[in-house]
Amino acid sequence: MQIRITPDRFAPEQELAMFLGDGREDAGACATFTGLCRGGAVRWLELEHYPGFTEARIAAIAERVAEARKLLDLRIVHRTGRIAPGEAIVFVAALAPHRSEAFAAVEALMDYLKTDAPFWKREMRETGAAWIEPTAQDITRRARHKETR
Repeated sequence: MQIRITPDRFAPEQELAMFLGDGREDAGACATFTGLCRGGAVRWLELEHYPGFTEARIAAIAERVAEARKLLDLRIVHRTGRIAPGEAIVFVAALAPHRSEAFAAVEALMDYLKTDAPFWKREMRETGAAWIEPTAQDITRRARHKETR
């Protein structure tokens, strides 16, 4: 399992290639999700975190998800700092014996990262800065995953 919080740009396709390596004969599925910074009225997104604390909190949830979903491996890469429209914010990959576990793990982890991971998110818009909070729908989706509570 690898969790990396970084201010550096990353390429999701390279993350996936490194994650899969030379292949795994014990795996039947790899599910991934890549979150991108939206454009439009957003000039950039800025994410802050407490180094060490954020990684530890995400690792604790990731371990529970990996155990509950019987994952073979897991990778999370999350950006911090200033992120431009079109750039990747987050990459999550789950390797499992079957697709249902891989998909469920990625969904649970993304719902956690969206609502409760210790990041502070601010969009810089043409009209000024706005802090981003989880929506009621985000919180409802997160509540469905007992392993992330």
